[in-house]
Amino acid sequence: MFVDQVKIKVKSGKGGDGMVAFRREKYVPNGGPAGGDGGKGGSIIFKVDQGLRTLMDFRYHRIFKAKPGQNGMIKGMYGRGAQDTYIAVPEGTTVTDVNTGEVLGDLVEAGQELVVAKGGRGGRGNIHFASAKNPAPEIAENGEPGIERELKLELKVLADVGLVGFPSVGKSTLLSVVTSAKPKIAEYHFTTLVPNLGMVHLDDGRDYVMADLPGLIEGASQGVGLGIQFLRHVERTRVILHLIDMSGVEGRDPFEDYLKINAELKKYDPSLLLRPQIVVASKMDMPDSATNLAEFKEKLAKDDTLENQPEVMEISSLTHQGLDALTKHTADILDQTPKFEPIVAEDAAVVYKYEEEEEAPFTLTRDADATWVLSGAKLEKLLLMTNMEHDESVMRFARQLRGMGVDDALRAKGAKAGDIVRLGSFTFEFVE
Repeated sequence: MFVDQVKIKVKSGKGGDGMVAFRREKYVPNGGPAGGDGGKGGSIIFKVDQGLRTLMDFRYHRIFKAKPGQNGMIKGMYGRGAQDTYIAVPEGTTVTDVNTGEVLGDLVEAGQELVVAKGGRGGRGNIHFASAKNPAPEIAENGEPGIERELKLELKVLADVGLVGFPSVGKSTLLSVVTSAKPKIAEYHFTTLVPNLGMVHLDDGRDYVMADLPGLIEGASQGVGLGIQFLRHVERTRVILHLIDMSGVEGRDPFEDYLKINAELKKYDPSLLLRPQIVVASKMDMPDSATNLAEFKEKLAKDDTLENQPEVMEISSLTHQGLDALTKHTADILDQTPKFEPIVAEDAAVVYKYEEEEEAPFTLTRDADATWVLSGAKLEKLLLMTNMEHDESVMRFARQLRGMGVDDALRAKGAKAGDIVRLGSFTFEFVE
């Protein structure tokens, strides 16, 4: 089964918790701090696997979770970091965040990797919090929580040349003759239900990938027929071979077919018509094909709406007429056409992005029961990384809240001593 669009959920591993521990050493208060740091959590990483052709593997496995880091230990021993979780994807996979719409990356090269959820860092042990005033601190951090994301994976077939045209114009037959691909061929419309790829090898040593792209009829860009689901695969192609049936056996006007398919390509993406396009007059072995081709060229020459007059080449896949000339000319055009640059998103966890309107560190509201409610990603992360089992850690958390301006914000809103403040599942009393 050909699957080219899926949605999955990923969650990176939480960092290990830091340790509160003391060594037993003479003349050192409480033996001195000796709590180790937690290990880092595992990241979720996509990696291109050349052996994959579809996203079928994600049809039944949609949730991926990396392992958490090991907690810190006594005697200053660090916890073991968790191994990263690698997920194999085919070439041509675009990764998008469902909630934000941001394109995280475009995986188009063999072995290419993309970190989609970075593992949480390990919490610091109490060995890091020793000072002259507090040589034996009972303070440690919990590990940083992992990142949870819903992602959309979209596969766009990687092919140098794309075959487009109405059903039954000879796309699959041409692909089967010039490559070793074995697409299904039959005398009815929509025989081809999935894109088929094949490699064209020329005598001069050049080669390129050709794809038969099914489902284009009038209204395809609005979902008619196989619709828009396969139009996306045209995006990657550098040269378009527009096949038109010149036999006239179905009673259609070849020139009208040409205009209709181009109109659908333009509606989907206007830049597609700026790419090199060769009009391939197929089925030239049929009796009326030569007459129909002459009429087609006449209409094409008179059409002043076309910015560039396309080149027309005649072929017959049955008799192999014109196939060598077509494949070699296509290779010549490919040599002059640059490859498309993949979309690469900056890793937000590594690269700092300046924003003019920086998001507020927290928000303060009040519930109907008069409880003050604090919220905000930064505050919630700080809470999760605070070890509430030790009083000194709780006092440090209170100082951090004060430093972020929480106390001043509560006073400005009219909070009084004894009022209850809630942050997530944690509640405390406001003290002046």
